[in-house]
Amino acid sequence: MTTRAPQVGAARVQPMRVLFVIPGEAHGSSMIFARRQAKSLEREGVEVDLFHLRSRTSLREMVREWLRFRRRVRRTAPHVIHAHFGTVTALFTALAAPGKPLVITFRGGDLNPVSSTAGWGPRVRAFAGHTFSQLAALRAGHIVCVSRQLRDRLWWRRGSVTVLPSGVDPEIFRPEPRARARERLGWSDTERVVVFNAGHHPGVKRLDLANAALALTQGLLERVRMVVLYGGTPPSQIPSLFNAADCFLLTSDSEGSPTVIQEALACNLPVVSVDAGDTGERLSGVSWSAIVPRDPAAIAAELVRVLAVPGRSNGRRKVDEFSARKIAGELRRIYSGLDAGGAWNISRY
Repeated sequence: MTTRAPQVGAARVQPMRVLFVIPGEAHGSSMIFARRQAKSLEREGVEVDLFHLRSRTSLREMVREWLRFRRRVRRTAPHVIHAHFGTVTALFTALAAPGKPLVITFRGGDLNPVSSTAGWGPRVRAFAGHTFSQLAALRAGHIVCVSRQLRDRLWWRRGSVTVLPSGVDPEIFRPEPRARARERLGWSDTERVVVFNAGHHPGVKRLDLANAALALTQGLLERVRMVVLYGGTPPSQIPSLFNAADCFLLTSDSEGSPTVIQEALACNLPVVSVDAGDTGERLSGVSWSAIVPRDPAAIAAELVRVLAVPGRSNGRRKVDEFSARKIAGELRRIYSGLDAGGAWNISRY
């Protein structure tokens, strides 16, 4: 019997290295979907390093962040840099790493218009942020938009866009008996509970509209209350809250692709939502759920229908559209197809 000698000096395939640039701090619920996306990519064999851009308003702090970012790029030598928001985050990344292939994910507020009721200050900030987003898009080797509506808001480079929601892990968000989840949370089994996500921006999420609709609902049904999730709600609690609740309500003025809708669907939680971002697409074919006008009476009428005899939806059947593993595979394909250069691309409008 002959044995083959091991090859000496055989080339070892190096894993792909990606640097995520994420606005905000590295803890809490802020941009949790981006951090979870990094975990999904790591399970697919991609090395992901996270750079959290701590300041986007102070010039002094931005200079410090620039230097810190440049040191991180030199130390980690990423094959691809992926900015997980537009506005200052995307433009900062585009300017600070001109020689690296760049992917930008636009998520909603970086391209969506502000409410018509917003004051001049928010409007000016939004205009500046949207302009930064559009300029950064010229530098990107590829662009990800979390919904088709966002892609259509780009001034150029629409041909370089892949539409991908952030995705959810169906092992984290999965159905469980409502009674078990309520026992864990200490909720009564006789009350009807609506969950609403106010996040860090209750005004944009239209908490006022949700409260108005809830007041009308409470006039028609007994023992109805709303649990409001703010930015400080621990992410680990969300699956239990969704499995214990009877309905998820969304009333936002604008959205990209609300991850909370995908999480609710993965838990078979009924959803009542206005038409914002890709909610119409996500709720298509889902039972015990509905798209409603931005009107308190219309929202209340649908809440009464869903809550009168609480049940579960069939939203779990949609999970293959936005599973974390599928999204990670698509991102890896995008990264692999990028050119090595990092020039500004003004050849295609």
